[in-house]
Amino acid sequence: MKYLVTGCAGFIGYHVTKFLLKKNVNVIGIDSLNNYYDPKLKKDRIKDILNDKKKFKFYKTDLCNINSLKKIFQKHKFDYIIHLAAQAGVRYSIENPYSYIDNNIQATTNILELCKKKIPKKILFASSSSVYGLQKNKNFKEDQRTATPVSFYAASKISMEAIAHSYSHLYNIPVKLLRFFTVYGPWGRPDMAYFDFTKKIIENKKINVFNNGNHYRDFTYITDIVNFIEAILKKKENKKFEILNLGSNNPQKLKFFIELIEKKLKIKASKNYIGKQSGDMHGTHANMEKSIKNYSLKYKVDLKKGIDKFIDWYIDYNKSKNIN
Repeated sequence: MKYLVTGCAGFIGYHVTKFLLKKNVNVIGIDSLNNYYDPKLKKDRIKDILNDKKKFKFYKTDLCNINSLKKIFQKHKFDYIIHLAAQAGVRYSIENPYSYIDNNIQATTNILELCKKKIPKKILFASSSSVYGLQKNKNFKEDQRTATPVSFYAASKISMEAIAHSYSHLYNIPVKLLRFFTVYGPWGRPDMAYFDFTKKIIENKKINVFNNGNHYRDFTYITDIVNFIEAILKKKENKKFEILNLGSNNPQKLKFFIELIEKKLKIKASKNYIGKQSGDMHGTHANMEKSIKNYSLKYKVDLKKGIDKFIDWYIDYNKSKNIN
């Protein structure tokens, strides 16, 4: 079996790649190693993955470069594709919308174009809870309309979903769209709140608490996401297109999230309370009925345990950086 993981140097991509390699399968990883956040963290993830060189081949490639991508697809026949590469960040999308057209819409189209001739058994695409936008029903279900995004990031993910559906319908490509809900954990993204809060609290710097800490998120621990992906890959079925929520079904307020970080660090954070940030959703809540029914997905790591694990990793990782 040969797997393609795009965005393999990213947070989720790194964990998925490590998991697959433990299963003793061949993994081709693609990542551009861009500088949206510190490339050193991305390079350290790749360095850690490369401990198993026999089963892993890495290509430093921009998915927008169709010619470079063609060469990889000509060289390898992929049984499964896990497309996790994307331009992340709600707030950054306001500053640089063109990056989302390139890295989310164009990149996804390129992947699908190259799948027409060599159709894999399944393609998993990373989408986002952000697609739900301005919904009155806050317990988000996969069949709700997604026509009211509140950020350009969300709009690009909705576009990606529509394009994937079109290719699936036209060419019988088996597509699973995975709507991730605020994934967190070790090796996470520095632009995300929990990473930023931990860093600043340790450094005795003020943290910015948007919406006065009243908005809530369906926080989802990284190993649960990886286990969900494994279950979706393994199941034999005939569905050509499916959308799935991947979350904890247990949303928590940002205030509580910060309290857990403070308790673990045994430091009281200095807070700067700010109003709601442009582009932010007030809350996310994953309705997991469909995912549980179709794949028996079970969330295992609660928020306290997950935060503790992240902070343990963060301290160890920064100690090793200082040693090196």
